[in-house]
Amino acid sequence: MSADHSDDAARRRKVLKSEAEWRAVLEPMQFEVTRHAATERAFTGRFWDHWQAGTYRCICCNAPLFASETKFDAGCGWPSYSEPLQAELIERIEDRSHGMRRVEVRCQDCGAHLGHVFDDGPAPTGERFCINSASLSFSAEPGAQG
Repeated sequence: MSADHSDDAARRRKVLKSEAEWRAVLEPMQFEVTRHAATERAFTGRFWDHWQAGTYRCICCNAPLFASETKFDAGCGWPSYSEPLQAELIERIEDRSHGMRRVEVRCQDCGAHLGHVFDDGPAPTGERFCINSASLSFSAEPGAQG
């Protein structure tokens, strides 16, 4: 999770756009969260209390990131998942900002900041992916009730 790792991941991105191109296709909060690692306020995002069956995708590139089956109520005010759909879809980067030591998670395909992962989640993974709603879109399973 060094800077070199992050640079290597950036070179492998499938989706590359300039800041102006991202700004043109994203809403202001989506842009600030995904491109500048901002955080939406707790209990304000559209998916923190969303329980419909389906797939949560990257708002920037539509990569499938999390399944509704792994979503749980962590009581933190952000959507929380016990694991990604596939480990290789998520890039993990050491984050020492704001006087803390955390692990930032980004979309592997486009580099969008998603949130952070913590080691206080449920079994079997023990992980809690704490994700900003602004970094996600949602695809419902056919016939799923909201």
